[in-house]
Amino acid sequence: MTNPLGNPNRGRQALPTPPSGWPVGSYPTYAEAQRAVDYLADGQFPVQDVTIVGVDLMQVERVLYRLTWGKVIGGGVVSGAWLGLFLGLLLSLFATTGGALGPLAVGLVGGIVFGVITTSIPYAATKGQRDFASSMQLVAGRYDVLCDPKTAERARDMLARLAL
Repeated sequence: MTNPLGNPNRGRQALPTPPSGWPVGSYPTYAEAQRAVDYLADGQFPVQDVTIVGVDLMQVERVLYRLTWGKVIGGGVVSGAWLGLFLGLLLSLFATTGGALGPLAVGLVGGIVFGVITTSIPYAATKGQRDFASSMQLVAGRYDVLCDPKTAERARDMLARLAL
């Protein structure tokens, strides 16, 4: 994204930098780290000095269910039907003759055909090598709260009170 007002570093792209600061707390879940930072914010702490860092990152794939041709085609029918009804509704708004039923029916049938094709071809291409659906997450083994050194001692003291 470019800045329309100009940017003195126009030719340079910002590179990712590792987090900095002193550790003021370590938590097993992101929710607990978020709660700690929220506690600091409620105590009028300058939270712009705080960073939550996920440590020991893991990619976790959770298997949801087994895929079959019936589920693949059924999913294509359902997703295609929604898309087709939406497009049919748009067509019916701009149709000058007849009622809205014709464009809705054409959109529905076309959407179902499109949905079945777009789900069946990729599934067939796997040739049975991936007969399951899953979701992927990036999770951390722990979440550290880091703070700028000039305010780290105050943050550590406040978070010690939270643990009590």
